[in-house]
Amino acid sequence: MNKRFLKYASKFCTVFILLIGVYFLTAFFASRITVNPNPTNPKEIAIYIMTNGVHTDIVVPAVTAQVNWTKEIRYQNTLAADSTYRYLAMGWGDKKFYLETPEFSDLKLSNGLRAISGLSASAMHTTYYQNIQEDTRCKKIMISKAQYQQLIHYILNSFKKNKEGHLIKVKSNVHYDIGDAFYEAKGSYSIFKTCNTWANAALKACGQRSCLWTIFDTGIFLKYSLRK
Repeated sequence: MNKRFLKYASKFCTVFILLIGVYFLTAFFASRITVNPNPTNPKEIAIYIMTNGVHTDIVVPAVTAQVNWTKEIRYQNTLAADSTYRYLAMGWGDKKFYLETPEFSDLKLSNGLRAISGLSASAMHTTYYQNIQEDTRCKKIMISKAQYQQLIHYILNSFKKNKEGHLIKVKSNVHYDIGDAFYEAKGSYSIFKTCNTWANAALKACGQRSCLWTIFDTGIFLKYSLRK
C-alpha cells in the first residue's frame, strides 16, 4: 500500500512540476509576442504605464474634456489629494491581497494562494499624483482622443457600480499613501488573470503595443524599453 501511494505521489508531483513549467514557459513566450506592434495615431493625449517592479498601473490625466475622473474617484476618498494632483494611476487586483499586503514584507502564503484561486473578490487601486516622472519604471505613451475614449470605456467597465451607476468605494481605512483609495471591481484574480494581464488588456483595448498574454510586468515594459 505504501509503495503504491509513493508511486502515485511521485507521478502527481512530476505532472504538477511539468504543468508549472508549461505555465511559465507559455507566459514567457506569449509575453514576447507583440500585439499592435506599430500603432499609428495622432499623438494627442499622454498616458503612462507604471510599475513598482511587480504590478503595472495605467496612469491617465485626472481631468480632460472626455472624462473627469475626480467626479467618481473623489479626492475626498483619499487622505490628502486635491486638485493639484493632476494624474490618476489605476490598477486591478485581488481585493483581500490589496488590503492585507501593502508591502511585500506583509505577504502571507494564505493570501497568495487565495488570490491565485480565482475565487475571491477584486478591487481597483486608484492613486492620484501631482506629477509623473518618466523613467525605467514609468513610460509615456501618446495616444489619440479616440483611443483614449476606448481606454476610458475599458477602465470604467472594470469597476463595479451601484444601482445609480456610481463607483463603489471599498469599505476600508487602508491607504498606501496620501493620494490613494480602493474601489470595488469586476472579475476575480487568478493564475490566468493578474494585475498585469489587466493592464496589458487596457493597452490592447486602446490599440497600443502589448503582449499577446502576460502575467508579469516585464513583457509589457519590454515593448516600450527602447522607445519614447
